[in-house]
Amino acid sequence: MTGRAGVSTGALALVLASVLWGTTGTAASFLPDAVSPLAIGASTMVGGALLLFLVSARGALAAIRHPVARRWLLIGAVGVFVYPLAFYSAMDEAGVAIGNVVALGSGPVFAALFEWVWEKRGLSGRWLVSTTIAIAGIVLLSFGGHGGAGSGNVFVGVLLGLLAGLAYALYTYASSRAIGTGHASRSIMGGMFGLGAIALLPVLLLTGGPLLDSLSTVGIASYLAVGPMFFAYLLFGFGLVNLRSSVVTTITLIEPLVATLLAVLIVGERLDVLGWVGLALIFVGVTVIVSARQPRNPPVEL
Repeated sequence: MTGRAGVSTGALALVLASVLWGTTGTAASFLPDAVSPLAIGASTMVGGALLLFLVSARGALAAIRHPVARRWLLIGAVGVFVYPLAFYSAMDEAGVAIGNVVALGSGPVFAALFEWVWEKRGLSGRWLVSTTIAIAGIVLLSFGGHGGAGSGNVFVGVLLGLLAGLAYALYTYASSRAIGTGHASRSIMGGMFGLGAIALLPVLLLTGGPLLDSLSTVGIASYLAVGPMFFAYLLFGFGLVNLRSSVVTTITLIEPLVATLLAVLIVGERLDVLGWVGLALIFVGVTVIVSARQPRNPPVEL
């Protein structure tokens, strides 16, 4: 699918993926304290990555064998390894709302940096305006959120959230470049996340024991692997075919919006007036970027 229809469908796929991702913090909050954030992150990514690889094994292996695609897959796999460990740790320290908004809110900034470093590519005025509005909302949301689920130091949580945002932008950008080599998005997702899962497997083996303590923990871990990982990243890969990584990371700012609403309604975290204004600004910023006609990713130079 190409042209305006492809862009619109890609944006819709990213919105749906973001809604699924927005449920992760709330779902994880129901796991017992004995399950560490490292175990949650590793199990979610390893389980989902295994499914992604299995549904695209032949194409994923072909992408891994392709020299140019393999370089981007390996770069992206670094982000795949770091992201879940930093993301779930950020929510554990600072709470579901703040952990999400810092991690996802910093993503567009890092994605723009990667585009500038690797491609010397400027950004459209509409993208700059929409991203500025959304990030302003995230700043207000961070100041207006009173975490009810965080168990540690909010400052440490913010730093971990920034690390997660850097990792997220890295594998988003690397995915878009790898897709530009001509391989199907499903193959790229399977190859990149499969490589990242290999690195995460030792973390899971060392920390994942408590996940097997009850049927409820197994059920929650299974949901995180199948919903927010497997299905969401299939949608994510589809969106990357038609949109630039900097645009993708802006659209997915819907995730912290969903995560914050669920944190308030279900987990019991609280927002003051600034927080609710921040939510509104995120919605406005995402609406502006989704309604714009965006250029597709350029082909990768071989």
